[in-house]
Amino acid sequence: MPTISRHESLPRTYTLRDEQWLPRGIEEVFEFFADACRLEEITPPWLHFQVQTPKPVPMHAGSLIDYTLKLHGVPIRWRTEISEWAPPFRFVDCQLKGPYRLWRHLHTFEERDGGTFVRDHVDYRVPGGPLVHWLFVRPDLNRIFTYRRQTLQKLLGRSTAPTVTE
Repeated sequence: MPTISRHESLPRTYTLRDEQWLPRGIEEVFEFFADACRLEEITPPWLHFQVQTPKPVPMHAGSLIDYTLKLHGVPIRWRTEISEWAPPFRFVDCQLKGPYRLWRHLHTFEERDGGTFVRDHVDYRVPGGPLVHWLFVRPDLNRIFTYRRQTLQKLLGRSTAPTVTE
């Protein structure tokens, strides 16, 4: 389960951290995340999340990606910018328009133990303050990132290496 805490130095800002090891090479895992349309697969169906940017979405620093989703039945338009792009080790997407006052999502990838360690670090700020965060945003983000973790495990959690039988 992801951990959510108050940001160390920014007032009214929270930090979400999650990490997961996948038994695939860093190039393959990064390639999966580099396809913006794969985000539809790892986002819970109850959000009705769709990439609106024409496909294929070119990924590089400065790329703009538009999405639509429904949060508690309310339609939302979301636009992010890829502010950093360093394949196959990291990238950052920042919300330009959407439901948060701030959303900065750092994705990092590290080769480890014959697979890839994937980390998410999200700094975010919500409208409405701590009560809205506690009642709605925190539980929603926990559900979203738990779903994401489980789906990544299903999609990438099995090694592609051939099995040897004697």
